[in-house]
Amino acid sequence: MEVLTKIVLWLVMLTMLMCTESRDPGLHRVGGGQYTWAPNLNFTEWSTRQHFYVGDWLYFGFDKHRYNVLEVNKTSYEKCIHKDFIHNVTRGGRDVFNLTEEKAYYFICGRGDYCFKGMKVAVYVESDPPSLSPHLTITASTSAFSPSTPTLFASAFMLMFFS
Repeated sequence: MEVLTKIVLWLVMLTMLMCTESRDPGLHRVGGGQYTWAPNLNFTEWSTRQHFYVGDWLYFGFDKHRYNVLEVNKTSYEKCIHKDFIHNVTRGGRDVFNLTEEKAYYFICGRGDYCFKGMKVAVYVESDPPSLSPHLTITASTSAFSPSTPTLFASAFMLMFFS
């Protein structure tokens, strides 16, 4: 009977661990490809198909001699104003930007008239992804194992009952 109790407790702990939600930050290639920060792409359509969360990264791939990436406010985004930008993301043409807050971020190309040709994107960052459904969901992960608090708790639990 004692063995059965230990097995049931172990299964309960295992089920709790499998239901624990964990999410690695995502990398979003702006426009969908490696070098797609360029004119004549529909960045609005691209961004509405994405889900952005705090901690995710945006990747801008472009020719740094022709284009740039500027973070701007909403008014500058709507009117393609490149003066008084918030942050110049441009470094080498393969640049990343970390989405650190739950808010709307606005980016434009500040060179030439590219912004007026559609080289601008707005992304709306959410704090957390939607919770898992109450049903047990198992997904494969390619990330390296890093023990979380529930994992450490379960390990201690198993050592306590199975040693």
